[in-house]
Amino acid sequence: MRQDAVTLERFYGAPLGTAAARILSGKLTDLWGDCRGLSMLGLGYALPVLDAFAAGPARIVAAVPHEHGLVRWDYSGRGNSAVAVGDPRLPFPDGMFDRVIVLHGLEETGDPRLYMREIWRITAPEGRIVLAAANRAGLWSRATRTPFGQGRPWTRAQLANLLSIGLFQVTASSSALYMPPMDVKLVTAAAEGWEAIGRVLAPGLGGVVLVEAVKRLYAPPKGGAAAPVTDRIRLARPAPAARRDEH
Repeated sequence: MRQDAVTLERFYGAPLGTAAARILSGKLTDLWGDCRGLSMLGLGYALPVLDAFAAGPARIVAAVPHEHGLVRWDYSGRGNSAVAVGDPRLPFPDGMFDRVIVLHGLEETGDPRLYMREIWRITAPEGRIVLAAANRAGLWSRATRTPFGQGRPWTRAQLANLLSIGLFQVTASSSALYMPPMDVKLVTAAAEGWEAIGRVLAPGLGGVVLVEAVKRLYAPPKGGAAAPVTDRIRLARPAPAARRDEH
């Protein structure tokens, strides 16, 4: 059962959720830049990180499972850009999105492989996705008062394997949210400091695992996640995809 939108909005409106969104948004913008002119989808409950891209993409949609309840998200003054979707079927044409972010989506889906199949379908050729999921080894997956303590947590290896099976090629991975899941000013005000210390002292114990992958139209025989998995997600920005005209 998925969490309701009111609970998610309350978490991300509190200092702990605000700090978490800031850290995750920084990871994504470090990786993808502002995605200017591209088409972007936020799947699950990705609204807290989509705001970081609001000025760049030509199109940006927040696809929220209908189990969350009514959600509204205004994109850069263009009106509501949130749409309720089923699980796992997505109401979008093939190859519509250049960038896809999955946050609070994978942990509570009933069929992860079918979920990934739909994501592959709606991702453009050579498009890129990021799966952000609660880390099984981290403290946040045990913090049931946060959205990351709900559903099934994942390991980095499990996410890479799921992507490989789904015909994506893994290109980078990272961990985030090293601060304790405590809504205390001493913790939330120093979120970036916790990140710096955690990456050095306990790189595998971040509360969230992020794995980036690229859509390949053809997978090599017995192929898998051939690209190396890195500890840090600060990479050279990928070449921008050709902008498609909107109809």
